[in-house]
Amino acid sequence: DLQRPIDKRVYKGTQPTCHDFNQFTAGAETLALLVGFSAGQVQYLDLAKKDSAGRLFNEERLIDKSKVTLVRWLPDTERLFLASHASGHLYLYDSEQPCGAGSPQYSLLTQGEGFRVFSCKSKTPRNPLLKWAVGSGPLNEFAFSPDGRWLACVSQDGVLRVFHFASMLLQGMMRSYFGGLLCVCWSPDGRYVVTGGEDDLVTVWSFAEGRVVARGHGHKSWVNAVAFDPFTTAPAAPPENDDGGGEGDAPVDPPAPPSVTYRFGSAGQDTQFCLWDLTEDVLDPRPPPPRRVTADPPSSSSSSSSSSSSSTTTTTATIIIPGLPRSLSRSNSLPQPGGGPQVSPRVPPALSAGRFATLALRDPHHSEKEHKRYHSLGNISRGGGGAEKPPGGGAGGSSRGSLDMAKVLGTALCPRLHEVPLLEPLVCKKIAQERLTVLLFLEDCIVTACQEGLICTW
Repeated sequence: DLQRPIDKRVYKGTQPTCHDFNQFTAGAETLALLVGFSAGQVQYLDLAKKDSAGRLFNEERLIDKSKVTLVRWLPDTERLFLASHASGHLYLYDSEQPCGAGSPQYSLLTQGEGFRVFSCKSKTPRNPLLKWAVGSGPLNEFAFSPDGRWLACVSQDGVLRVFHFASMLLQGMMRSYFGGLLCVCWSPDGRYVVTGGEDDLVTVWSFAEGRVVARGHGHKSWVNAVAFDPFTTAPAAPPENDDGGGEGDAPVDPPAPPSVTYRFGSAGQDTQFCLWDLTEDVLDPRPPPPRRVTADPPSSSSSSSSSSSSSTTTTTATIIIPGLPRSLSRSNSLPQPGGGPQVSPRVPPALSAGRFATLALRDPHHSEKEHKRYHSLGNISRGGGGAEKPPGGGAGGSSRGSLDMAKVLGTALCPRLHEVPLLEPLVCKKIAQERLTVLLFLEDCIVTACQEGLICTW
């Protein structure tokens, strides 16, 4: 009954900022809920036990006085949970252990580039068990990989950091195009991490390769939430390869499967919901070998010169499209440079019609007007090189970030716009009057929420 809540609590002096149910222990007898607050406290409630007043962690704010940005139960555990704060600190708690009477004392366990991990000095176990100092500025969000082994954190300094959680070692990093990163999620198989933030972009980072494989541009303001659709991800390539085992495997098979490899969504402060497809042509661009096979051997010099003159792509490995493309409506993505020039027929025919591609990148002059209010991507998108000026102004925290943008831009940590495929949204639709804050894919619907207080199912 949506008119009658199961439980309702009113708080005075502090506001709830985040919450998480323990899916591992949830049942008829217990329903463990964590609630984080704007003043730094974390409350534990069991909603199955109506008389339970719950427990309060960091009650005296001796551990951390800043806002709790996210609370999460550790995957498949009954008692352990993590809480991130606007101070840039991440704390590991045991829900059965008390907090100390005084301020906790810490000893350094390990440290690396942009992070340090401390353990609590205490003769008896007490909270917090561990304290992580990650990046500079607020720690906006974190997410565990599907197998629970890896932890991805995004901070206001614009850096994605992925840790091996048990050993507390840094496994990989990625830097936003500019500004802070606000949200992060893992693909259902744990191979890719998608982030969104103040550069108005969604960025797809390959965990195995440690590099940015694609960026998506469809939002007109900051991206608040990203989520994969685990029910759409169904690669159809293996069956097609089995069927087509006869004549001409190599030329026929690559263009054949226009299947969606991954689908994810994003929701932003521009009140828009975007749906994105990650296809094989982006994740596994392998056109150069077929192109060499089909090239005419006799007149190689003349054919290469004519093809280079007729093609709009340059032969430089790092640049394919000169500047920022004005329109992407022909295909779902632009191919990745890789080791040489790409060829557009690799794009699946089903996606090249652009029926669902309702948003194309406009002229930089127009996008500058659109983005001026948000101090976002349009202010610097004069081609790919416009972002080389320091991005500290207005992006929030990047000027004092741990990675100097002038040194990072154009590297594997932060490739320029033209150095990676630029995705176009499959769907881009305004679905709210206020900023969107939540996005969730369920089997039969999509759930969104906005700052107006509305929770919608689609």
